[in-house]
Amino acid sequence: MTTEDGAGGPLPAEGGTPARARRRGSGRVGIKDVAVAAGVSWKTVSNVVNGTGRVGDATRARVEEKIAELGYRPNLAGRQLRQGRTNTLALAVPWVHSPYFSLLAHIVIEVAGARGYRVLIEETRTDREAELQVARGFRVQAIDGIIFSPLAIGPSEIAEVRGETPMVLLGERDDPGRDRRWATDHVSIDNVRAAREVTEHLLTTGRRRLAFVGAEPVDDRTGALRVQGYREAHVAQAVEPDPRWILPVAQFSRPAGVEAVEGVLPRIDQVDGLVCANDELALGALHALRLNGVRVPEDVAVTGWDNTEDGRYSNPSLTTVAPDLRSIAETSVDRVVAQVERPSGDREDTEVDVVVPHRLLVRESSRAAREPGRRGHPL
Repeated sequence: MTTEDGAGGPLPAEGGTPARARRRGSGRVGIKDVAVAAGVSWKTVSNVVNGTGRVGDATRARVEEKIAELGYRPNLAGRQLRQGRTNTLALAVPWVHSPYFSLLAHIVIEVAGARGYRVLIEETRTDREAELQVARGFRVQAIDGIIFSPLAIGPSEIAEVRGETPMVLLGERDDPGRDRRWATDHVSIDNVRAAREVTEHLLTTGRRRLAFVGAEPVDDRTGALRVQGYREAHVAQAVEPDPRWILPVAQFSRPAGVEAVEGVLPRIDQVDGLVCANDELALGALHALRLNGVRVPEDVAVTGWDNTEDGRYSNPSLTTVAPDLRSIAETSVDRVVAQVERPSGDREDTEVDVVVPHRLLVRESSRAAREPGRRGHPL
């Protein structure tokens, strides 16, 4: 039996290679090409590829032979959409250039990949509307689940607007007893406890006039929780914190750290320590202090938060709170995947609040003075 080269011409009998597939060369071979070559229906090919239905051994072997011969590659995206799943997660963070969030994204991608999921990154830039869009679930079919670190909106607002897309929030919940339409898992460190620990560290070195850099006005946000821990440490040490030294910032960034220090330079001699809400603020503060002849740690100690690489190599090296990023990534991926793979309609009515470990890493920026003869950076 002969074939014609024109589109829609006669096709080969069983066992032949279709002219259409041969003409494509390096082009994509479809499931119907395999079906024609193997002399079976496209449904039979689909059953072989997906391991479904009843297919005889001889037919399965013939189909698999033609798949290999033609170089057929199944359309995974189409198959996943038919199954209601794409094996794709979204990670929504405020800034991709932030050292903390870029490292977190790197680990999340690695962890998700080991579980058979890929990750798309969304940068919200702390824009309220962008964060609301994430909270609603993007309203697209391409995302199975979302790991979300919001800054412009809080947990209560997210609970009010969120859609059905499985979601895990990075950060504390504001009201564990609140009745919600759907529960939202949270993964965080204990910000209050960690702030208390780093503040107590400075107080036990003899410093008594501490400023906090990075206050936020909303009680359930990161900066406000860290201010709470800063205050609790003062109470425990019977030291009265000066509210004038709780310094708000527009962003957790290096320029904001510089701006905060420059704003209090006329009275910088009134403090002997800065508790900064993250490493970027602390690095900005270090820069401003150095430019203005204020010695660190001899005149003013400085601490940060996040254990970013720049802090390990700054001069002086930066004392910091180190969240367990690996644990944050693994827990958040596991929690959202558990929601994605839960049978349809089987929703939990309680949220899971996971608190991951942290450590306080004491380095040069908070020591009373450099030890005689000691060289290098204690990492």
